[in-house]
Amino acid sequence: MLQPTLASMQRDHKFEGFLLVRTAEQRTSSNGGKYLDMTLCDTSGDINCKMWDGTVPPPRQGSIVKVRGTVQEYNGRLQMRIERLRNPAPEDDIDVSALMPCAPEKPEDMLSEINRTIDRMKAPQLRGIMKEMIKMCGDKLMYYPAAQRLHHAERSGLLHHTISVLRAAEKLLPLYPFLNGDLLRAGAIAHDLSKTAEFLSDEAGNVSDYSAEGQLLGHLVHGVAQVKEAARRANVTGEYVLLLSHMVISHHGEADHGSPRPPMFPEAEMLHMLDDMDAKMNEMEGVMRRTPAGAFSEKIWSLDRRLYHPCYGTPTADRGEKTENNQDAYLGLL
Repeated sequence: MLQPTLASMQRDHKFEGFLLVRTAEQRTSSNGGKYLDMTLCDTSGDINCKMWDGTVPPPRQGSIVKVRGTVQEYNGRLQMRIERLRNPAPEDDIDVSALMPCAPEKPEDMLSEINRTIDRMKAPQLRGIMKEMIKMCGDKLMYYPAAQRLHHAERSGLLHHTISVLRAAEKLLPLYPFLNGDLLRAGAIAHDLSKTAEFLSDEAGNVSDYSAEGQLLGHLVHGVAQVKEAARRANVTGEYVLLLSHMVISHHGEADHGSPRPPMFPEAEMLHMLDDMDAKMNEMEGVMRRTPAGAFSEKIWSLDRRLYHPCYGTPTADRGEKTENNQDAYLGLL
């Protein structure tokens, strides 16, 4: 399956190949015509797509489609105008691993590391709560993303984000020995686990919508309820339940970002900073992958700014950037 990645696409580039359907729906334009509005993706990223043919039904979320289209720019963002779309044929050579964004590590390995961390906790109260919280997530934890479109929006992205925050905490704990290490570790593991109830995801890590709990409560409030239910199941009472609940509800840092309380003790503040850092670094990594060296990205909504991809002292011509000639050579192979 020879095809360019979405990250390599620029305005006026032609694309023909297979993509994974993240979202797809039929909409009505201002003049009453029907069209398809889709988000299609590969492992390098995703792109909004429009197909101005009202007779084509929207493909199923999580399915693979073959498309032919042209990349355009709309409101400062790249968008693909789809000219042809079809389902895969039996004879098609499809590399599924190139289409489905996945965490860089196996979910089984990440979950095992988390469970080993829980087993090493010296505080039996935290150990009991965390074991129950992991059980409550069930199999969803193996494939759920951490977000619908922002950071760690990939299969097993929730585990990827959780293990990254946990590892960062382990690196920083020796620098701040006054922190309660077990409490920070528990917060790192617990802070986003209720995302398994916040939205609806298929096993490919595609989020179709937010659940009723997600829309009415959100993962912060639902997360506090999850901590308290886990404590009840583990027969744990006392201050640790309150502290862990506060860490969950305050980890976004401020009211404008959804936290009804700011972090009010050191471990809660550290969790907020680690969560914010990992989310931003993951999103910036994705932006760098799809932005040529020496160029600026489109405005990134979650960061409220454009980003620059440095050349790091190396001329862009020596970095293997795609050119129009590269694009023509690819199209000649179709």
